[in-house]
Amino acid sequence: MKLTENQVVAIKRKRGELDLTIKELEQATKVSRWTLIDIFKHNHRNVNKVTFKKLNDWLINEYERSTQQ
Repeated sequence: MKLTENQVVAIKRKRGELDLTIKELEQATKVSRWTLIDIFKHNHRNVNKVTFKKLNDWLINEYERSTQQ
């Protein structure tokens, strides 16, 4: 599966809003830090289905948390 540029920007933006390190983002998303680094720094957009789902689920959960406050 391929992450879109908008998805990557959304992940980066939410990471910035929450002031998360790569290690903290790894723990929050359950996606390895090496995969996250590849996505952010090396424009690696093709990921497996599990990684795609984990990142999307994390974004959705964070969005829901922010709208409930």
